Amino acid sequence: MERRWMLKQTSTDIMAVAREAEVNPIIATLLVHRDIKRPEEIKRFLRTSLQDLYDGKLMKDMKKGVAIIRDSIKMGKKIYIYGDYDVDGVISTYILYKVLAKCGANVSYHIPDRESEGYGMNEDRIRLLSEEGCEVILTCDNGIAAYEQIKLAKELGMQVIVTDHHDVPFVDEAGVKRYLVPEADAVINPKQEDCPYPFKLLCGGVIAYKFTEVLYEAMGIKRGEAKELLQYAAIATICDVVDLVDENRIIAKKGLEMLNNTDNLGLRALMVECGLDNKTITAYHLGFVIGPCINATGRLESAKLSVELLLCEDEDEAVYLAKRLRDLNEERQSITLSSVERISKLIESNKMDRDKVLVIYDEQTHESIAGIVAGRIKEQYNLPTIVLTKGKDMPKGSARSIEGYNIFEELVKCKDLLEKFGGHPMAAGLSLKEENIDRLRQRLNENCTLTEEELQPKVRIDQKLPLKYVSFKLVDEIQKLEPFGKGNPSPVFAEKKVVIERAYLLGKEKNVVKLIMRTGEGFNKIYGIFFDSVGGFKEAFVKAYDEISYDRFLAGVIGEVKADIIYYPDINEYNGSISLQLIIKDIRF
Repeated sequence: MERRWMLKQTSTDIMAVAREAEVNPIIATLLVHRDIKRPEEIKRFLRTSLQDLYDGKLMKDMKKGVAIIRDSIKMGKKIYIYGDYDVDGVISTYILYKVLAKCGANVSYHIPDRESEGYGMNEDRIRLLSEEGCEVILTCDNGIAAYEQIKLAKELGMQVIVTDHHDVPFVDEAGVKRYLVPEADAVINPKQEDCPYPFKLLCGGVIAYKFTEVLYEAMGIKRGEAKELLQYAAIATICDVVDLVDENRIIAKKGLEMLNNTDNLGLRALMVECGLDNKTITAYHLGFVIGPCINATGRLESAKLSVELLLCEDEDEAVYLAKRLRDLNEERQSITLSSVERISKLIESNKMDRDKVLVIYDEQTHESIAGIVAGRIKEQYNLPTIVLTKGKDMPKGSARSIEGYNIFEELVKCKDLLEKFGGHPMAAGLSLKEENIDRLRQRLNENCTLTEEELQPKVRIDQKLPLKYVSFKLVDEIQKLEPFGKGNPSPVFAEKKVVIERAYLLGKEKNVVKLIMRTGEGFNKIYGIFFDSVGGFKEAFVKAYDEISYDRFLAGVIGEVKADIIYYPDINEYNGSISLQLIIKDIRF
C-alpha cells in the first residue's frame, strides 16, 4: 500500500527558537515537531539530567503503600510480589524483589502462567497464596483492573498494594466516565484522575523504581543506592514502548549508559549469547534483541526463567539460562512467522481486508504470540487487528491498533460481549465466548468511523532537507536527541529530484538496495541504503518506468535517474573506514 507523504507544519518561528535555545535550526525544527519549543524545555531535553526526575512521593498513595511495606518488613509478614509475564512485568518483579530482599523482607514473587492463569491477578492463585501464608500482596505492572480479585484478597485477610501504569477501567454512564479503582489498601498509578504526579506515561518498571526510592528512604537507606536499578527501568521503558519524552527519556538514556557497563551476570550472558558483547547497547538492541528474549519465556514456558536470569549469581547458570532464553526466542520467531502466513491467507481468501477492523479467530495460533501476530497483521494491512485463538476455557487474544483508533475505548463499547479485557488505546487483551466473536467483529465495524484517508498509511516528514546539508556534524547533533522511539521518533527528512547514478542489490536474499546519489554540488556523492524486504524499490521503479528498464538500471546500462526520497542521515563504519550514508525510508521515481 502506497504511503501518504505529509510534511509537518508549524507556526512557530524556528529561527527564533534556534537562537534562544542556541541550537542548529534543523535541530530546532525536530524539537518543535516534538512539541518541545521553549528554551528551558529544549535545554532540559538535551541535558537529560537525573536531577530533573520527579519525586515518587508525589504519586497518590505512594507514601501509604510504602508505609505498609515498611511495617510489614519490620513485622516479618509474608509478602508476595504479583508480577506479569512480559518484559515490563519481569523487570518490575525483579526490581521489587531485589529491593525488598535487601531490606530484609520475608518476600517471594509470583508471575502468572499465561495459559493457565492469564494476565493479571487470578482468583485461584490468590486463594493459593492465602493458603501459603501470604499476608501482603504487592502488584507490579498489573492490578488496576483487578477489582474482584482484590476484593477477594481483602476478604481473605490480606493487604494489597497496587503498583500499575495501565489505563484505569471505567463505565460509561450517560456519556460520563465513571472510573473503577480497586479497593486496595494503596493504589499507585499516575493515570488515576486524582493523582498529582506530573508525568503520566511511565511504565510499570519505572513505578517500581520510584517505589524503591521512597522505600529506601523509609528504611533509612540512602535513596542514591536505588540508582543502579535505573538500567533495569530503562529496559522496561524501551521494551514497553512508552513515549520517550520527559522522565522516560532521562531514564532510557541514563539507563542505557549504565547497561553498557552492567555487572549483572545474567544480562551480560544474554548479551554474549545474542552477539552483543562487543557492541554498544542501544534502544534498538533492547527493543528487538534483548527484550524479545525476555518476552519469549513468558510466551512459551515461564517468565520466571527471565527473573532467575536477572537474579543469577553463578556464571555457569547465567550462561545456561541465557542460552535457554535465546532458544525460546528463536522458537517464538518460527511459530510467529507460520501464524502470520496462515492468517494472511485466511484474510485474503475470505476477503476480510474489506473490513475496517480485522477480527480473526485462528485456533492454531499459540495464544502466547497472539499479540505479536496481531501487530504484524496490523502493519501489513494498516487496519486495527484482533487475533483470537483457542484458550483454556474460551477464545482469548490480543488487539493492536493504528493511529486515530482507540481500541481500548472501542472494546469498552462492546463489553457486554466480552468476559475480560484491558489495555491501552493502541493495544489490548481480551477473552470472550466463541459465539460472540462474529458479533464482536460486526459491532466493531459498524461503530468504526475511520475514513479511507485515515486508513492510508502515512509518513510524516520533519523537514525538506537538500543532501548538501548532510554532514558528520549534523549526524552528531541528531544523535544527541537519542534514544529514539515512541514519542521521540527518528528524524525523517525528504528531498525531491535526487540524482541516482547507480543501484546495486546486496545481501544473501538480495533484499538490500545500495544507491549512489549525487548531493547536488559538483561531483560529490553519498551512498544510500534501502532495506527492501517487500520489494518497494522495484515496485516504485517499475511504476514509473517498466520492468525491463529496472533490470537495465541495475545492470548499469541505463544512466542516472531522479527520485524523491525520504531518508535519515547515518554514519557507516566498514573495515575501519567511516562515511556518511542515508537510510532510505521511502522512494518515488
